Order: sequence, then structure tokens, then C-alpha cells
Amino acid sequence: MTFTTDDLSTLDNGTHRSQQDIRAHNQAVILKAAEEEFVLKSFRGATMQGIADRAGLPKANVHYYFKNKKNLYEKVLRAIIEEWNEGLVTMTVDSDPKTVIEKFVRTKLHQAFAHPNRHKLFALEVIGGAPHLHDFMSHTMQDWALDKVEVMKTWHQQGKIGIKDPLQLLILIWATTQRYAEFETEIVGLLQKQAYEENDEARAAEFLIPFILRGCGLE
Repeated sequence: MTFTTDDLSTLDNGTHRSQQDIRAHNQAVILKAAEEEFVLKSFRGATMQGIADRAGLPKANVHYYFKNKKNLYEKVLRAIIEEWNEGLVTMTVDSDPKTVIEKFVRTKLHQAFAHPNRHKLFALEVIGGAPHLHDFMSHTMQDWALDKVEVMKTWHQQGKIGIKDPLQLLILIWATTQRYAEFETEIVGLLQKQAYEENDEARAAEFLIPFILRGCGLE
């Protein structure tokens, strides 16, 4: 039987779940499956059936939550960007620059090591000219970046940091942290390993954080 709505309100063990819980769970499962499918096969090669198979759900359920492949692809990409940007959501002119920058670098590094597929998928989209993210990048992402830049410019005027061009700082942090995910195969090879090990994220953080903080005049 195929369910196209949130019909199931009870788990196999008899535990009751609300319709909202079921919806959130199924959407999360589908987004994760879509992420894997798009990374492996690109937007063009991925199919809704392939995503459904990975999610272990009927294809009709995938269409119920996400109208079509384009809609699902854009949802995946936007969710990735929003997660990355969470590290700077609460920063204000009154925040401590060292605390904010260190937390952002640590957060971005953890995301790179914990979810490398997300970075690879985003990189593939941007390399292709970001056709599905053009409006988002031109407006939402740009507004977000400019807002953070203005905060850091105020920090500079207050003598809190030594960076005159904070946009370059954001680009540097994105570049250095995301490379661990986007070029995972290359870096693992340079480390003479088959895969990342538990201490590799800490090793990267121990080098990058002091390096970036010194560049900001934050010893």
C-alpha cells in the first residue's frame, strides 16, 4: 500500500506520534536521501525514484512532501546554507570578536568533517554557475554577508579587530574550512590515510584558529 499523506500515526512498537512528528521525520529522511543522490548523480542524473529508494519510502510520498526534483534540490541546498550560517546568526557589534570568529571556524570545520557531502553538493552547484541558487545567492546570501561585514567593520572602527576588509575574512574562513570536505580524497591522501580519523578535525582546528585569529589581530 502506498501512503501519500501522513496516515501513519503509530510506530511498530505502538508508540503514538503526532502528524507533525511524522511529517518532520519523513522530510528529514527524504532530504538526507536526496543529498546523497544528488552528490552521486548530480541534479541531472538524480531521479525521484532513486531518492525514494534511498529513503525507503514510496515515490508518491516524496512527491507529497516535495512537488518535484527541482523543488527538492533547492530545499536541500538552502538547508545546507542555512546550517552553515547559523554560526554567525547571533553576532552583534557588542559580541566578543575572538569568541565569535573562533566559534564560527570550529562550527564550519565540524560541518565539513561531519557532513562532507553537503559541501560537495554545494560546490558542484556553484561550479555549474549556481543556476538553482542564483536569486538566493544574489539577495538572501548577499544580504546576510553584508550584514556580518558591517558588524565587523564596526569592530574594526572600535579597535577590536585589525581586519579592514572583513568580506575577505569570510571568504578565507569558507575556503579553508570547506576544503576539508570538498577535497576530502586529496587531503586524506596527503595524510596517508584511507579516511579521516577522529583527531583530524581537532588537528585542523588547532592550526587554523590561531592562524586566523592572529590575522585579525586577536592573539
